Amino acid sequence: MIGRSIGSRIFDGFNYTFLGLMAFVTIVPFIYIVSVSFAEPEEVLRRGFILFPTSFSLEGYKYIFSTGTILQSLWITVGITIAGTLINLLFTALLAYPLSRQDFSGRNLFMMLVVFTMLFNGGILPTFLVVKALGLLNTYWALLIPNAISAFNLIVVVSFFRQLPEGLEEAAKIDGCNDFGLLFRIVLPLSAPVLATFALFYAVGHWNTFFNAILYINDADMWPIQVWLRQIVILSQGGIGDSTQFDHNYIAPPSQIIKMAVIVISTVPILLVYPFLQKHFAKGVLLGSVKG
Repeated sequence: MIGRSIGSRIFDGFNYTFLGLMAFVTIVPFIYIVSVSFAEPEEVLRRGFILFPTSFSLEGYKYIFSTGTILQSLWITVGITIAGTLINLLFTALLAYPLSRQDFSGRNLFMMLVVFTMLFNGGILPTFLVVKALGLLNTYWALLIPNAISAFNLIVVVSFFRQLPEGLEEAAKIDGCNDFGLLFRIVLPLSAPVLATFALFYAVGHWNTFFNAILYINDADMWPIQVWLRQIVILSQGGIGDSTQFDHNYIAPPSQIIKMAVIVISTVPILLVYPFLQKHFAKGVLLGSVKG
């Protein structure tokens, strides 16, 4: 700090102020959502914008959990997220490893096909017809198989695998390790940062999915949490929807409280996963920036 110029101190002060304002602007919506979800209905109707409620209430959460369907759908979403993330990582690694090998003939052709899928796709109707032809309708496989591999994530993983030291693989081959042994015992343990990063991306995608569930899942008992929470918001606004799962004797709180409670329920669980992946995530976002 000694010997720093006035201009440098002013610049640092500007940075701190700017970053503080940006952090404030970012966190205010979250505070508002949580505050409204726990506020009394009368206070929400009276004040509108609430950052710190004067009284607390659980009316919104009582309405949402007035049926066991929500807890069931929550566990369904957890299962889909875990299974889908594992499938994504496994399929991505199995395809990325051969594409990263210099001795794999035809890898340029396969990479062109992967890039092609990033630019062009069949669309909703052809994809639906394929899922139907495979007999996956009204099964959870319809939510897991069609999106098993992300082309963008695959390309990044291929780039990461190519940066791994070739000497490690050569030493493993001398010890009698085959290709699967190289992948699962050498490559994947060294790829923890990239795998953790994309595990978070895949998990968030599965947790937030509702459009594919609406398309492919006809049985309401199989719906994930996002579809049911969407249903609750529609019902709270007086829209058309299936209200047979909810207690009609229960007076619903204002729709604003229900919306915010829905956001909290659908956001908090996946946020709790981030601290466990944070140490790997910081490394994973820097993939390809430094090579050596």
